[in-house]
Amino acid sequence: MEVKRVQSWSEQEFFDPIGISSNSPRHSVTFQITMSDKKNYSPAKGGQNNGGFKKFLWNPETSEFLGRTGASWLKITIFYIIFFAGLAAFFGLMLWIFYQTLDPTKPKWIGEDGLIGSNPGVGFRPMPDQDKNVESTLIWYKRGDANSGKFWSDQLKNQWKTYTESSQTGSQGQICTWTTTAGPDKWCKVPVEQIDGNCTAANSFGYQKGEPCILIKLNKIYGWKPDAYTSKDKLPDDMPADLQKKINDTPAENPRVWFSCDGENPADKENLGKVEYIPSQGIESFFYPFMNQNGYQSPFIFVRLTNPLNGVLINVECKAWAKNIHPSRLDRVGTVHFEIMID
Repeated sequence: MEVKRVQSWSEQEFFDPIGISSNSPRHSVTFQITMSDKKNYSPAKGGQNNGGFKKFLWNPETSEFLGRTGASWLKITIFYIIFFAGLAAFFGLMLWIFYQTLDPTKPKWIGEDGLIGSNPGVGFRPMPDQDKNVESTLIWYKRGDANSGKFWSDQLKNQWKTYTESSQTGSQGQICTWTTTAGPDKWCKVPVEQIDGNCTAANSFGYQKGEPCILIKLNKIYGWKPDAYTSKDKLPDDMPADLQKKINDTPAENPRVWFSCDGENPADKENLGKVEYIPSQGIESFFYPFMNQNGYQSPFIFVRLTNPLNGVLINVECKAWAKNIHPSRLDRVGTVHFEIMID
């Protein structure tokens, strides 16, 4: 049964209950309020509503699950399948278009246009444990202690294997000379057989004897080729005198990337002692450029410290010399710094 209640107010009484506008016209407005059957609004026994959350999960009267019928769930499922499939297809299409602009064999931006530029950095091995201190460049061990020097010599042994095993003898690697260079997609083998016996795996790279060998090389930059200093060029004033003499004594037809290593400060220079470069003080230009050849190995030289002072921390700086290499400590290009201490 439905109960209807009708209440009438005049327009003035409704909007002006205190009779401020006494001259306003009076029009009768009727509001009709309808109430449903009382039993539809009365709470269930015990103060609980009928069904509650259980009825929301499954309503047997309307066959609804979580407020939706089976048909409704089917429609919304199909909608989201189509929506996310379209979204994934759009993302895949954009990714495919992006990859069409890339060449898998070379970087998109080369030289000065690239992120790393055209000024190569200098790397060295062995390096301290980067998991303990990523910024450390200290080589520290005890002379004559096999276990102390093993950490450093093992790094060089692993590096050495990459030059002596299958990657070094692959079909794309070939022996190069000043008159014979590598052909297209080829690269020049590093002549590890010319490495002096003091800087070999059999000799633990000199660490047990207190005459450690440090591997020095240039970082790879695609397409970069050195513009070498030769005896025909005016050499920089800040180039070490012994290196200037070495360059002037080398035929101009044999260009190289030259290296020099010395102590950073006067005390370091004195404590470092004599430095030897093995197999030579430069890397021949025919090893470059790096063109992402399969199996390519970066050329290197060894810097051998023949008699560093024990028990003293020595700061060492190695520089690469070429017309298109501009050493900068701040930018960490063209030069590398490390410390060595032998107890």
